[in-house]
Amino acid sequence: MGTQESNEQARGTGRRALLGAAVLGTGGAALGLTGTASAAGTRRGGGLKSLPVPTVVAHRGASGYRPEHTFGSYQLALDMGADIVEAGDLVATKDGHLVCRHEPEIGGTTDVADHPEFADRRRTKLLDGVSTTGWFTEDFTLAELKTLRAVERIPANRPRNTLYDGRWDIPTFEEVLKWQDEQTRRRGRQVWIYPELKHPTYFRKQGLDLEQRVAKLLRKYRKDRWNSPVVLQSFEPTAVQRLNELVDNPLVVLLSGADTRPWDFVETGDPRTVADLITPKGLREIASYAQGIGPTLDLVIPRDAAGNLTRPTTLVADAHRVGLVLHPYTLRNENPFLPADFREGTAADAYGDVFGAYRAYFATGIDGIFTDHPDTGLLAREDFVNG
Repeated sequence: MGTQESNEQARGTGRRALLGAAVLGTGGAALGLTGTASAAGTRRGGGLKSLPVPTVVAHRGASGYRPEHTFGSYQLALDMGADIVEAGDLVATKDGHLVCRHEPEIGGTTDVADHPEFADRRRTKLLDGVSTTGWFTEDFTLAELKTLRAVERIPANRPRNTLYDGRWDIPTFEEVLKWQDEQTRRRGRQVWIYPELKHPTYFRKQGLDLEQRVAKLLRKYRKDRWNSPVVLQSFEPTAVQRLNELVDNPLVVLLSGADTRPWDFVETGDPRTVADLITPKGLREIASYAQGIGPTLDLVIPRDAAGNLTRPTTLVADAHRVGLVLHPYTLRNENPFLPADFREGTAADAYGDVFGAYRAYFATGIDGIFTDHPDTGLLAREDFVNG
């Protein structure tokens, strides 16, 4: 991960200075990004410092075009030229395997409801304090989950994605690690992944320790080092601290709304909220065990009561001051997900002025961004760094 000095070299308050050629591989050429080789800055050195800046992270793959967390979504993200693929929101199965699903509840992301043999698995559980009804990965063996197929999670916003319902199964994290190696060989460039540990406290209470399982697989595939192309993230700071003791990978603490509390804090009685974590003191603490933060975009630029962007906060400067990189989440093309001042029309699946939104966020000096539409993100970066 980059040091504070390299972070200072890599950032700018407005348009970014060019720090070297960014190698995006064949994906950029396929998109017609003729200036890509000189468009984005790169940090000098190995590991995360070698990635283009601002980094385009494919959120659950190219999930704007394919059902999320499928090899179809991951593959398309690489074809589009994404710098990193968030290949894996990691949850556990009954028999201890790690699989890639948005949540342990899979009623909205698979066809499990169409399987009468699993009708009696439907349950109501408390998931981080929220009563949740559906089917949960920890009630299935891996073999049982492999009989299911992925479906589009938000069909009202992405009706075209439903064309691909049923095409792909649920990937395991081990399959993702093998796929990463295969794609790196095939493409002649290093493929990066950015898995997230989902609800570690929830799974630990069921005897399914996510941190240990992730570390074991990373060690098996020799991807547990500081310069390994695997960035690990979680919304639970104590989970990231545990990972810091187990592996040397770059680590990122995800941050939700300012008035929320990480669930591990709730469980342990820690009274702090995200607002406390993003103070200079809180950021210094995070920097003692992690290399970056993944804040919601609203922590970078808040919205007013009407949903319009207001003035940027000091979060970017504060985080950079202690050597942390920022990869906020998530920018999507569709109107309902955009700030109100960048929406165009009212259709739930219509695109707004997403390029304008990218400009606003990139101008804050963020180091990267999660997006469901990596091709759009790459074009927006091209526009931004070339002025």
